[in-house]
Amino acid sequence: MTILVAYVPRPEGQAALDKGIEIAKRRSEHLVVVNASPGGREVDPSAVDVIDAERVQQLLDRSGLSAEFKQLKRGKSAPEEIGALVDAMRVSLLVIGLRKRTAIGKLIMGSVAQELLLGVSCPVLTVKAGG
Repeated sequence: MTILVAYVPRPEGQAALDKGIEIAKRRSEHLVVVNASPGGREVDPSAVDVIDAERVQQLLDRSGLSAEFKQLKRGKSAPEEIGALVDAMRVSLLVIGLRKRTAIGKLIMGSVAQELLLGVSCPVLTVKAGG
């Protein structure tokens, strides 16, 4: 089985990554960390840059786990990409980070977390960043 972590370069993404590593070690499961964004010309703050991608890969390399990092920019939304991975892999748990947003913010912008919670076929663990 596989633990899948949806990673974004923000404190809540780091919290999800840390928890995913912890759980994968405890369960002796494969860990896949994915950063998904539509790509294109617009700057996407949820997309990792080269430096952050290298930092995440180094964390995975030092973890002692069977682990991999995937960065997907194929024109699909993050929930579509992550949902497809859940369907294609034997995912036992999806770990996502949450950040505080106002009700108006969620109404206008939508919520990736909400789409994942309602749309994927595996258990989802949500974590918040400390502090």
